[in-house]
Amino acid sequence: MRLTRYTDYAIRTLTYLGAREPAVCSIREIADAFDISQNHLMKVVQDLANVGFIKSTRGRNGGIQLARPAGEINLGDLLRHTEGLTDLIECSGCVIAPACSLPPILSEATRAFVSVFEKYTIADLLRRRRDLQALLQAA
Repeated sequence: MRLTRYTDYAIRTLTYLGAREPAVCSIREIADAFDISQNHLMKVVQDLANVGFIKSTRGRNGGIQLARPAGEINLGDLLRHTEGLTDLIECSGCVIAPACSLPPILSEATRAFVSVFEKYTIADLLRRRRDLQALLQAA
């Protein structure tokens, strides 16, 4: 299974915010640090704010921060949200779909994949916080 760029950007954003906590950060600085598209990142940030992973403050001193402690942001929850976790393949138009045993296997594989992520939080990604901060500052 491969994660989308959207999920990648979401994880990078939450990691950045966790590493910089309690600072208020801008989308521009995150985009610059990771050398990624600010336009794409804006969509990700807006979505993460809408569902409560981050909080966003408008205005001159505004920016974004984690909405709750990093240890409370589960990677499995994030993955379920950003990936949508729909069927890995579309079987509805397949002639053998009524007799095929592949769909339940794919569902089991998806559950197994997500279960690994459920064991971790953003805090787990921040175990080497000082190293992360130094790397992000250098970027």
